[in-house]
Amino acid sequence: MRKIRIFIFAATGILLLSLSGWFVYRMLSPAIHFNGKRAYQDVLVQVNYGPRTPGSIAHTQTVVYIQQELERAGWDVNIQNSEWQGFPLQNIIASHSETGLPIVLGAHYDSRILADQDTGPGRYGPVPGANDGASGVAVLIELARTLPRGGIPIQLVFFDAEDDGGLAGSQWLLGSQAFVAAQTEKPRAAIIVDMVGDSDLNIYIERNSDAGLTAAIWAQAFALGYGKYFINKPKYSMIDDHTSFLEAGIPAVDIIDFDYPYWHTAADTADKVSAKSLQAVGETLWTWIVNQK
Repeated sequence: MRKIRIFIFAATGILLLSLSGWFVYRMLSPAIHFNGKRAYQDVLVQVNYGPRTPGSIAHTQTVVYIQQELERAGWDVNIQNSEWQGFPLQNIIASHSETGLPIVLGAHYDSRILADQDTGPGRYGPVPGANDGASGVAVLIELARTLPRGGIPIQLVFFDAEDDGGLAGSQWLLGSQAFVAAQTEKPRAAIIVDMVGDSDLNIYIERNSDAGLTAAIWAQAFALGYGKYFINKPKYSMIDDHTSFLEAGIPAVDIIDFDYPYWHTAADTADKVSAKSLQAVGETLWTWIVNQK
């Protein structure tokens, strides 16, 4: 019996040491840090609702989900219900109580009503929007969970009605235009994340983006070892939600992989999205933000 008791005591001691070591690790490690695997689960939630086309049940479910996750993470959430150029929309705006002009982190949550870039029968249906929409939203939700309080003021903005431009009766960027028009003071800057989950991630410098802001974020990515994803060359000139800010004189950058081959097709599904890509983008932004003053 003594040997058994000694064994039990020793095993218990080892267990306690292991547990205490685990708690010390949790305390000393960057515990509240961006988690790409968790962000990928946010992609799955959105895609499982279905295409988030404006006016759909999936669109409404996504609004509820985003709001709940933001509030659970301790953010104050407002829904900007407005009509812009005759189109009703809902922008989701999250903030903390820090004073000062914020940096806006933005992504669109709607998905395109028609997969017009598809060459098959899928072109007559909506885009699933796993990368084009859900990936940017997932990055912002995970940033909401993990960014520390007390730093620079941040607004997380989830734009509606971005993605139906070029279709009959529709225009691009309606949500971001409505948001910018409603601001009484200009934000400090805006960072847009769009199509950032591609498993073959290649983010080139967008030519219209603010040069200083771009250089700073790309330098942060390189410092973290993500230079293979953030390619230090200009390639595309994009009309994206950053355009609404640039036109208002607000420095803005568009973080986007426009080489995504499933853009505006029925094949923009969750299997094309990678947690590693979400990690690279999210960790870069997380680290850059916490180092701002």
